[in-house]
Amino acid sequence: CYYIGATSDAATKIINEVSKPMSHHIPVEKICEKLKKKDSQICELKYDKQIDLSTADLRKLRVKELRRILDDWGEVCKGCAEKSDFIRRIHELMPKYAPRAAGARTDL
Repeated sequence: CYYIGATSDAATKIINEVSKPMSHHIPVEKICEKLKKKDSQICELKYDKQIDLSTADLRKLRVKELRRILDDWGEVCKGCAEKSDFIRRIHELMPKYAPRAAGARTDL
């Protein structure tokens, strides 16, 4: 919100240049091209996608993503050398940090 001027203390006020094209279903790439001329920082923002643990197949995730899940929970996997070690640790901690996802999983 700060980067597009949606907060009172923002340095820029380009919220209309973002919201109007989005309401007209203009592709994000085109919006970024136009905004890059005014403020290039907006197009550089990247956010990690959230992983839905109730439907995600942990075996298909990368080790980096598995580490990020544990890191988001504030946990570490000491002695984990292989992907299966990380998956096992996530399964152990899932009832504590994601009880709904643990209840919905059928592969446990």
